[in-house]
Amino acid sequence: MEVPLFMNLVHRFKSTVLTAGFGALALCLAPLSAYATTATTTFGISATVVASCGVSATALAFGNYTGAVATTSSTLTVTCSNSTAYNIGLSVGSGTNATVTTRSMTGPNSASLSYQLYQDSGYSTYWGQTVGTDTLAGTGTGAAQAITVYGQIPASEYVAAGSYSDTITATITY
Repeated sequence: MEVPLFMNLVHRFKSTVLTAGFGALALCLAPLSAYATTATTTFGISATVVASCGVSATALAFGNYTGAVATTSSTLTVTCSNSTAYNIGLSVGSGTNATVTTRSMTGPNSASLSYQLYQDSGYSTYWGQTVGTDTLAGTGTGAAQAITVYGQIPASEYVAAGSYSDTITATITY
């Protein structure tokens, strides 16, 4: 009695597997387009690169001045976007009666110590703030560019002993 029941179960299992198997086979053989449709589109990509520049500077320190010509330098670091034309200008500073050709540090009792800032190591081109006249022109590379500022105190500047200072503003025009 148990054998026919087992056989009946086996027969049912076979017919279920065959029916499901043929259905799966039918799905595999059906054309794919019958089940999926696609659509496409395109879209544009854009950006506007804005010219930009930045500038920073190290201090220009002469150290001890004894009456002989004193020279030193400072470094401006300019970073402008690639191919951006720029001009760097240096203010006359905050010293009394300062000009581009004769800047002035202020010391004890408002005493003044003259100095100059130059664009070249030969101390021949003053550095000023009028674009096209006494500023330094350049073109950005997209990377930091080091630019040297040369400072000089002339000989025979005999002033009161003490500390002298000035503040210069570097301006980049682009």
